[in-house]
Amino acid sequence: MPIPDYQSIMLPLLKFAGDKKEHSIREAIEHIANIFNLSEEERREVLSSGQQYIIDNRVSWARTFLKKAGLLESTKRSYFKITDLGLEVLQKNPIEINVKFLEQFPQFIEFRNLRKEKGEEEKEEENLTQTPQELLEYGYQRIKKDLASELLNLVKKSSPRFFEKLVVELLIKMGYGGSLKDAGKAIGQSGDGGIDGIIKEDKLGLDIIYIQAKRWENVVGSKEVRNFVGSLAGQKANKGVFITTSSFTRDALDYVKTIPHKVILIDGETLAQLMIENDVGVSKVISYDIKKIDSDYFEEE
Repeated sequence: MPIPDYQSIMLPLLKFAGDKKEHSIREAIEHIANIFNLSEEERREVLSSGQQYIIDNRVSWARTFLKKAGLLESTKRSYFKITDLGLEVLQKNPIEINVKFLEQFPQFIEFRNLRKEKGEEEKEEENLTQTPQELLEYGYQRIKKDLASELLNLVKKSSPRFFEKLVVELLIKMGYGGSLKDAGKAIGQSGDGGIDGIIKEDKLGLDIIYIQAKRWENVVGSKEVRNFVGSLAGQKANKGVFITTSSFTRDALDYVKTIPHKVILIDGETLAQLMIENDVGVSKVISYDIKKIDSDYFEEE
């Protein structure tokens, strides 16, 4: 079944704590996953950042909202238990607990007011299914996707020579080739069909990677990839990177899996993402640090 949203988790989580015992957040996550019959695949589904499992994030936020309403309390790092107020709520046997339900508690109202800037229009949080962290991460991914699309369009309009230079600079930023000056000498000088450049795999030059860079609109098929592999064989080389601004056919993708050579295919979408991640052709405008409480700091000896 689908991973439950954080509001749907609130009541089961409070009931879990209803035994008045101290529980860890890890116990709670496992319990909620079992209650909702989540598959192993669903339990391991991660946020867009890849830094946390979705179910972990949603259980943690459900716990946070219940704590802010005074229904749960922290006992020590990553542990919690139900409060007297939480027990009173359970005794009333509510059908559902969500943001709207929690608005009856003054502590929660105060918490929500602190989250809003003065004069900011309040959002209808009771209709949201994503946690604040999920909304932030998905918003970031949308911005990144739009940037990648715009970046790729600019790359496609660049000259072939500029594109080849861009590819080498990207590989340098990714840790290959030693210096940009050394790598740049190889561009267009191999004299071999199907090879646009040569770059060292490491700063010592223990191995060489051959580069094919195609600024194309058309899809790259297996024929072009085979020609590139043939060029590698002619150079007695084992490693190559084929980069295009378009995409590869299924035949081309399948072909590189069957050959002894190590050939990496990078399409336009992947190229744009790598440029963003390695600050090639882009610059930072603003950054946000997401922080959490350091519970160890508040532990007294």
